[in-house]
Amino acid sequence: MREQKYLLISATIFALVALLHLARLVTNLPVQFGTITFPIWGSWLGAIFAAILSIWAIRLMSQWHQSQT
Repeated sequence: MREQKYLLISATIFALVALLHLARLVTNLPVQFGTITFPIWGSWLGAIFAAILSIWAIRLMSQWHQSQT
């Protein structure tokens, strides 16, 4: 049961991160820390990477659930 909870939490967090990156892309919001400005293409990479990790966790959770029944 712990594995399923871990996968659910991971999938949720990565999905939220992907949505935040997509929100930045839609609003074209600049992100700057000190003198460093992060480029928009970084959000494309972040959104894709976070979405892949979220989907992966969902698929693992589904496989784990099927193996338990």
